[in-house]
Order: sequence, then structure tokens, then C-alpha cells
Amino acid sequence: MKMQWLLLLGLVFAIIIAIFAVFNVDNVPVNYVFGEAEWPLILVILVSALLGFLLSSILAMTRNYQLKRKVKTLQKEVAVKESLIATQQNEIAEYQKAGVTPDPMVVTGEERVHDEDEALRSQPKRDEFTTTDTQDRRTDTRRDEL
Repeated sequence: MKMQWLLLLGLVFAIIIAIFAVFNVDNVPVNYVFGEAEWPLILVILVSALLGFLLSSILAMTRNYQLKRKVKTLQKEVAVKESLIATQQNEIAEYQKAGVTPDPMVVTGEERVHDEDEALRSQPKRDEFTTTDTQDRRTDTRRDEL
């Protein structure tokens, strides 16, 4: 229904532009960057309307293409998340059948971290830029000349 209204609105707008152009048939100077010419005003109006329509159509198609790509990406993400949820629900069902209560876990992406495993998280992270990492290991003695 919305497309029908937009089509009707576009048709009314095109009729208004055509009527406006028909009443303006005098020759007018059109100044280009590289020259000047005399054109009938009806052509200037119609060409301007056509160029505006083409430009807005190209921009709309580009935006539509970008949105479709984003939707596909998000649908793939949803499929991955749904499979992860299904796997976790199966694990929960197996635990319930066995009568075992699993340890609470924090799940971030594909990585699972036990809450009780504080020893790994409390270790300080290795400094990425230690003196052994930044030492120059080249055997060339002329490195100071560079």
C-alpha cells in the first residue's frame, strides 16, 4: 500500500513539473563552466528534474544494497547464535538427565571461562615489549649506520 501511495505521489509530482515546464518555453542562457548556450527553458527544467531523479535513484539503490548486505551478515550471525543456543540447550538437557549440576560459566563468544578458575585470570599479563623482545637480533654490524 505504501508503494502505491509513493507511486501516486511521484506521478502527481511529474505532472506538476510537466505543466510548469510547458508554460516556460522561452529561450534562456545556460552557462556551463566551459561555455554558454541558449536553451529552451522547458528542456532545462525537464533535464534538471531527470538528473535529480537519476541521482536520488542511484543513492537509494546504493543504500538499499548496503542494507541488504548488512541484513545478510546479521542473519548469518543469528544462525551462529541460534546454533550455539541449541548446543547449550542440549548440554543442559544432558546434565538434567544425568542429574548433574554443572559449574556456572561465563560464555563470551566461543571462549568459555569457569567462574571458579581465578588462578588463570589473576596472573599478570606478560608485557608485550620486554627488553628481550625489543633487542635487535640482526647479525649485521652496520645496523647503526642505517
